[in-house]
Amino acid sequence: MITANRSDIGRIRLANEDRSWVGTTRSGLTLAIVADGMGGHQAGDVASQLAVEAFRDAMEDIKVDLTADEAKMLIRQAILQANEVVFDMASRNEQYHNMGTTIVTALFLQGSSTVIGHIGDSRAYRVSGGQITQLTEDHTLVNELLRSGQISASEAVNHPRRNVLTRALGTDQQVDVDVQVIKWNDEDTLLLCSDGLSGMVGDDQMLETLLAPDLSLEEKAERLIQLALQAGGDDNITVVLLQAGMEREGVKDSL
Repeated sequence: MITANRSDIGRIRLANEDRSWVGTTRSGLTLAIVADGMGGHQAGDVASQLAVEAFRDAMEDIKVDLTADEAKMLIRQAILQANEVVFDMASRNEQYHNMGTTIVTALFLQGSSTVIGHIGDSRAYRVSGGQITQLTEDHTLVNELLRSGQISASEAVNHPRRNVLTRALGTDQQVDVDVQVIKWNDEDTLLLCSDGLSGMVGDDQMLETLLAPDLSLEEKAERLIQLALQAGGDDNITVVLLQAGMEREGVKDSL
């Protein structure tokens, strides 16, 4: 698997509360994570880092020959374990009260399956057959209003409460996790990102960049970061790209 991992503080924020990691488990399966923290007094930094570390620890010793159902269960359990770690830290420390984070993860199984798990509005996209598809459903107030028909898609883009999450990791003792299995082709590209990218760069621009034949995977990740900065860079921006390949490319760990 070839990978690229990039993150930028953006043009507005004073700290980067995004955390990401891509690498392999001890059994050799490729695993990727993006978390976008929230909370005052740098609590967002703490939440996202705790979530990534707890998730990685929970997934480190998984076996290589997992079935899709086993992998779904393990992804869900690992995210719930991360939720417990973040919630416990927030409960025991007043300065971290109400901190939380989004999380989106991908685990590549042997064969042609990939398991995607997420909470919040960090997203997973797949580029396949010249098209880009959003794989995850945002856990946001605006998305709930859009799905119920109370606002239009154009209204959703500039809605004043578009960043309000309806579900996050670490803010509650119990949380629901969305987990799905997708079929994977060797020609596909997977994009995991924080909303600093998806909130600033449209699907058409993402697709054009990810299909650019003259760019390496690292260069595509960097171009996506630059597009978000050119659009205003209102938030931290994190991009993880994964493609089939023999050698690993890019920065593995942004912790």
